[in-house]
Amino acid sequence: MNFDSRIAEAFARLPDYLGGHVLVSVTALALGLAVSLPLAIVSVRRPALRALLLAVSSIVQTVPGLALLALFYPLLLGAAALSQEFFGFGFSALGFLPSVLALALYSMLPVMRNTITGILGIDPAIAEAAQGVGMTARQSLLMVELPLASPVIMAGIRTAAVWVIGTATLSTPVGQTSLGNYIFTGLQTQNWIFVLFGCAAAAALALAVDQLLSLMESGVGRRGRKRLVIGATGIALIVSAALAPTLSRPQANVIIGAKTFTEQYILAALIEDRLRAAGLTVRTSDGLGSSVIFNALASSEIDVYVDYSGTIWANQMHRTDVKPREQVLAEVGTWLTGNRGITMLGGLGFENAYGLALTRKRADELGIRSIADLARRAPGLSIASDYEFFGRPEWTAIRDAYGLGFREQRQMQPEFMYAAVAAGDVDVISAFTSDGRIAQLDLIVLDDPKRALPPYDAILLISPRRASDEKLRAALRPLIGTIGVETMREANLRAGGGTEGVSPHDAARWLWEEIGKRKTAR
Repeated sequence: MNFDSRIAEAFARLPDYLGGHVLVSVTALALGLAVSLPLAIVSVRRPALRALLLAVSSIVQTVPGLALLALFYPLLLGAAALSQEFFGFGFSALGFLPSVLALALYSMLPVMRNTITGILGIDPAIAEAAQGVGMTARQSLLMVELPLASPVIMAGIRTAAVWVIGTATLSTPVGQTSLGNYIFTGLQTQNWIFVLFGCAAAAALALAVDQLLSLMESGVGRRGRKRLVIGATGIALIVSAALAPTLSRPQANVIIGAKTFTEQYILAALIEDRLRAAGLTVRTSDGLGSSVIFNALASSEIDVYVDYSGTIWANQMHRTDVKPREQVLAEVGTWLTGNRGITMLGGLGFENAYGLALTRKRADELGIRSIADLARRAPGLSIASDYEFFGRPEWTAIRDAYGLGFREQRQMQPEFMYAAVAAGDVDVISAFTSDGRIAQLDLIVLDDPKRALPPYDAILLISPRRASDEKLRAALRPLIGTIGVETMREANLRAGGGTEGVSPHDAARWLWEEIGKRKTAR
């Protein structure tokens, strides 16, 4: 994929991503203002309450944005389940709602702090004069103090707006479409045009809103109605233009999920193409974390995605024993149906297992061919993994089985992890066995003689809501058992920084063509 085609694809996705970003940002900012302004006004004459509110809102700012967004999802998921049980209706805990609540919290501190500072900064003589002409405390607040403090309050709103627009890019992993989709997709597929485009679009939006709010702030301070109207009109035009494509888009009847690595983007694109070809209206929610995506499927907030038998076995079933592949697949399928109402349509035909890998040159130098060999050398070596691995049961199992203890453990984006081991910045990485970069970078995946890691067959899962949807099943059955590991490696390499550098959708189309060739050959 050349530079021009990547730019064209980035612009093609802009209406959807920008619309989602603006929608969640405006809603969060409105909610934050609706809560923080009254609280600030009520607390301004109550020192204890004022100190408490400012302390709590300051603490919120110390929580990393991605963590706060992720924390809201399980909380809302539990609340939705309770609502369904006790009141007979539920709500979606994926995407919009957790993002709005988390971002609203982020917006509160600057608004609350500036409102309090603005009111308390007014000359006491002015308030006394207002009382002297017979105004009540309420009238003095509304007619004198708030108007005088409004420029300071507007400055707080400007700060809050910029914070919210910037932090909204982190809402992608909890299922909210935003300009962050460019960044997360671009990082995973090494599409740096997407990364730069997403950053530039978010920055441009924040700057435009900040300048328009600055115009309104100037209008409020100078009592210039013209500036106030121009600023408000400009913001209204941005919001309406951004939301128009989103609000007019047909409602999707099937939602596809995808995790945060290249293979998942490709498989989601392949599923999307097959369902569209069957006449279904679809939407993809990508960049989701492992636990988020599984819970979203179980609660029918997404309808279909590809997971891995070992991930279900270790992380959902909490199994530590390792059994033959076919037995693991059978037990996973039975557990999914019986405990979550999820249908396992079948395996795609390849395994994407976790494994420990290092360069062939380094392995030869150290005489390492298995994890047992690695254990003897580990105290002098460094290991890097993706963000999940060291927190997963698989790491605990393999660490305890072999007595692994490394000199240094590091976490990083998978694409940087592969580059780091190839450059010698780390010695060992937690690799994915279907990743084409293993062959490209001449890495070897170490043998696991104690079978501490379970098998990881790629399996196609369908939500309880779509369990009896025969049209969906029929559209997806041609994928079952048709993708070999070498074919998947080549697709990953094409979309993950290989010589061709194609988009996930192009890699998915290539993959479908390869499936057709295999069927013809048979």
